[in-house]
Amino acid sequence: MSVNDPSFVIAVRLPNWVGDVCMSLPCLQWLVDQGHELVIFSRPWAKPLVQQFNPSAFVDLSGKFKADLKAIRQFRSPQRPITHGLILPDSLSSAALFRLAGIPSAGHRHDGRSLLLRWSVPKPNAGLHASQKWWHLLQASALRWALPAPAAEPPSVTLAISAIDAQTAIQSLKAANLTGKPFVLLAPTATGLHKGQVKVWPHFASLSKALIDQGHQLVICPPPNETAQAQALAPGAVLIPPLNLAGFAALAQRSVLVICNDSGISHLAAVAGAKQITLIGVTEPSLSGPVSDKAIVMGQMGQWPSLTAVVDAVTAEIAANPDPNAIESA
Repeated sequence: MSVNDPSFVIAVRLPNWVGDVCMSLPCLQWLVDQGHELVIFSRPWAKPLVQQFNPSAFVDLSGKFKADLKAIRQFRSPQRPITHGLILPDSLSSAALFRLAGIPSAGHRHDGRSLLLRWSVPKPNAGLHASQKWWHLLQASALRWALPAPAAEPPSVTLAISAIDAQTAIQSLKAANLTGKPFVLLAPTATGLHKGQVKVWPHFASLSKALIDQGHQLVICPPPNETAQAQALAPGAVLIPPLNLAGFAALAQRSVLVICNDSGISHLAAVAGAKQITLIGVTEPSLSGPVSDKAIVMGQMGQWPSLTAVVDAVTAEIAANPDPNAIESA
């Protein structure tokens, strides 16, 4: 920015899902590149995903309205006031919190939020990919804030993993006796439903058996509440204790291949730059698929890929990239 351009303190309310946060990272990158100071409000798990943008503060939100309003109000500083807010979720509560906290904000017009927003932006076409949805909001907000126009397409952002998180992943592999050994990282679980349908590919257990029979080492690293489900879906896989999101991304980088559902993990693997195969059957990949030239998407809305097709694709990918990520010795 030139010395004559405005520099704002911008409060950013991140989305509530891992994949959505990953897809909104280009917006944060652009704001930082323009010289603005960021204050980020989000659930605690998102903190490792945004550390590279050096926010002046990260304020934990709990999802409880009164507690979150108190946290936002307590943070506000008269010495360095927040001049603008960017609300990425479409919820009424996210707009109400910033309005009641006195933060003038931009956000998508949705469910009567116009009265709560200083800069109300019409929602884009429903056929737009999710990553483009937030970029559209940023473009419209920049126009209203008299900032330079962002590019037509969001930039590619690679997650910067801290030395601590990288070392934690390495130590986890060492504890599992996997140092220096190529492995396939399975992420067979997926939380929530999509329009009432389960997002989990139904053949993970059979895939696990087929890959183990071929001599491949399988690894899973689910969150604590999904451990039992992951072990049932990937019998024979080595269980790595839960890591934070950046630690999991570091693990993905060291894998030969990540195999996952269309879920937060597919987008986390994408920003980590990991090779992945994403399995789709109840979602529309053009709207929510991973944004990565290292991602292979199999299946389509209403039709899961067959076990045979996935085994063949995985076998071919492993043969073509037997160990693309060197695993450091601790």
